[in-house]
Amino acid sequence: MPTRHRLNRLLLPAGIALVLGATVGATPSTGASSGTKAGAAEAYDLVIRRGHVIDPKNGIDDLRDVAVKDGKIAKVAAYIDTAATKQVVDAEGNFVTPGLIDLHAHLFNGPEDAYANGKNGVAPDGFTFRSGVTTAVDAGSAGAANFDLFKKNTIDRSKTRVLAFLNIVGKGMAGNPAEQDLSDMKPGPAVEKARQHPGTIVGIKTAHYEGPEWTPVDNSIQAGKDANVPVLVDFGEPRPERPLKTLLTEKLRPGDIYSHAYSGNRGELGEDGKLNPAMQQGRDRGVLYDVGHGGGSFGWRVAVPALKAGFTPDAISTDLHISSMNSGMKDQTNVMSKFLALNMPLKDVINASTWKPAKAIKRTDLGNLSVGAPADIAVLARQQGTFGYVDSFGFRVDGTQKLTAELTVRAGQVVWDLNGKTAKKWTPDAKPPTGGHEH
Repeated sequence: MPTRHRLNRLLLPAGIALVLGATVGATPSTGASSGTKAGAAEAYDLVIRRGHVIDPKNGIDDLRDVAVKDGKIAKVAAYIDTAATKQVVDAEGNFVTPGLIDLHAHLFNGPEDAYANGKNGVAPDGFTFRSGVTTAVDAGSAGAANFDLFKKNTIDRSKTRVLAFLNIVGKGMAGNPAEQDLSDMKPGPAVEKARQHPGTIVGIKTAHYEGPEWTPVDNSIQAGKDANVPVLVDFGEPRPERPLKTLLTEKLRPGDIYSHAYSGNRGELGEDGKLNPAMQQGRDRGVLYDVGHGGGSFGWRVAVPALKAGFTPDAISTDLHISSMNSGMKDQTNVMSKFLALNMPLKDVINASTWKPAKAIKRTDLGNLSVGAPADIAVLARQQGTFGYVDSFGFRVDGTQKLTAELTVRAGQVVWDLNGKTAKKWTPDAKPPTGGHEH
């Protein structure tokens, strides 16, 4: 390693240790490779240097360089020679993670009044990359009857990787009375549509049901079994005929996901102010828990005692939609910062925003920086100070840390650059690039 590079590593702030490990996920070079002379620097498209890499799948929590080539992760190592690299980004002082996965968003934007092809959904690219998100999972906005429209208008047109939980309601989240129509909650059409789009439809969703019947849950679980995908549950209106304990300890399967885990709207907190024991009982049998912050589904009165009891989320997610992003939720990094304020370790916050949700939706090609994985990367800054974090009910907790996305890379391309890390410095004699420009 060159002396200058080694000294730069040693001069990093105290508390960041350096382990000069071997390349992760790649075998050592044995000499010349195709088109490269022995000893010559590899020609990478992009190298992110000197960042603190947190990659839970591969057990990395240390200083590393990350190289990208042809849209894939090419190398992760303590030092990468960048002499032949097209673009080099200095991430010193920042954290480098897999591209964030938002497990719960509403992205079926359109002219209607609800979430299905409606005004409450958002076009993903405007709200994902700026918070480090490269994969967003729509949480049941579309059902079997309108998924093809959602795929045409959103999934196929977005730079963001958009996946979906398919609503058990054929019309999706079209508001009432559509979402109360038990006759439109048949497992068969959902299973057929999920089988048509494996890997894109990653689960089944049930939400917003107000009646006493278990039909939406039972039919969703049947569809999940038949399509071999997990079920995501928004438990709707609390009803004594459908107690939370029964859902978590009898109905849901290991790997199914309970959303809005910190809302307090459906008995997640007991009358004694402590976490409902059924929550841990569900976890003990393999049920997963999603934040799904949204505009009305995250309360400090639940989250504070839950985290004190060690009940951390499996997936930190936004429940992104028009109203939530303009209220207490804001975006993915803001929700992650709330869990830092609750003393959840940073590496665990990253895990619940990358690798754990990837596993939950059976997309283990995502959420990691293994060699050969898609080059989806987030470079995050952690600011120190005093920051106010508001829950869904208007209450603030102050924290001392705030995460922001400095740089986002999707499939090897820089799609968000907050402070121009990849831009050329302007000088008075600088000439604009040729070949036209975007308006």
